[in-house]
Amino acid sequence: MADQEVRQRLLPRDKEEEGDLKDGFENLPLKARLKLARKAKADPAYILILEVLMIVFVAVAGMYCWFYFENVHFHVTHAYAHLGYDVAQHQVGQRYLHGKGVDKHPDKAMEWFKKAADQGHPHAAYNLAVGHLKGFKTDLKPGESHRLIHHAAANGVREAHEVLNTVCTKGGCY
Repeated sequence: MADQEVRQRLLPRDKEEEGDLKDGFENLPLKARLKLARKAKADPAYILILEVLMIVFVAVAGMYCWFYFENVHFHVTHAYAHLGYDVAQHQVGQRYLHGKGVDKHPDKAMEWFKKAADQGHPHAAYNLAVGHLKGFKTDLKPGESHRLIHHAAANGVREAHEVLNTVCTKGGCY
């Protein structure tokens, strides 16, 4: 019974009651009246200009991302690497090593591999150890490259198994 009363109060019965609802603007609370009054006004010119500029900015940013994807990806990854994410640090090292989205810089690559390897990233540990064995500046102590390759092999890096079996067994990792 109560549901029927609520339904009857919400739905107008005839045209006269519809007119009464339109005139009920004054009966609304102040917040609702202000909100309706704001909606009735047209936006000022500076708001329209700002909206157009935002649309142009988004279109230009989208085109830049489309045509310079490697560069944008490097900078986003670099930001995450500075926040301390080991996967991002490894990616930045890879990009510096291969020159994707940034100029080649093997020394910076080894620095980023070192940061990621210090957090336990197995591929970064492998890349750092192999970079050390190839003569890049890594600041590794003697025997540390063997430990890094062993860590990488223990964590599923296939290439590390090969290096352990071919290079490290002959004493080349020290």
